[in-house]
Amino acid sequence: MRILGIDPGTAIVGFSILDFENNKFNVIDYGCIYTDKNIPMEDRLCKIYSELTEIIKKYSPNEMAIEELFYFKNNKTVISVGQARGVIVLCGRQHNLAINHYTPLQVKTGITGYGKAEKKQIQLMVQRILGLPEIPKPDDAADALAIAITHINSKNSRIFGRELAGKLSSKNLPKTKLSVKEYRDLILNGGN
Repeated sequence: MRILGIDPGTAIVGFSILDFENNKFNVIDYGCIYTDKNIPMEDRLCKIYSELTEIIKKYSPNEMAIEELFYFKNNKTVISVGQARGVIVLCGRQHNLAINHYTPLQVKTGITGYGKAEKKQIQLMVQRILGLPEIPKPDDAADALAIAITHINSKNSRIFGRELAGKLSSKNLPKTKLSVKEYRDLILNGGN
């Protein structure tokens, strides 16, 4: 499975290409798409679309994992990032990629197990999970790697969960206050 991870933005779009085979991650590439803040927004969006198209054509990912927008203090920022995110999702769909959306909380929890993790903690975990000699730079690319890892782990837990859910009984249920049905539903819904 090859995943394109995306950390959306207008000035900087972080991307990552991550393979997962035989229970191992393999980093293929990561980096950023940069746009000039002094050119019109429509030209910046075109640049994001064009460069992302080249990345998709070069690496042929199976799916895209992209971070959802979160709270911004500046309405202008949220609108422009929303525009960039829309262009990115459109590009992925036009190249027949399945699009998967993750909130920052899901990424933090998926990488560190803690929803209030700091950026540095996430970056250190990305480095360790992928066996990299140093923390990936720039930050936007490290975030894109974290998003791809979150998707792969989420997807694998759902696949494994479906297999496990079919075998659950009260005898092999982990110690919890959930009933077999509630636990099965939790697994099948990927913890949601």
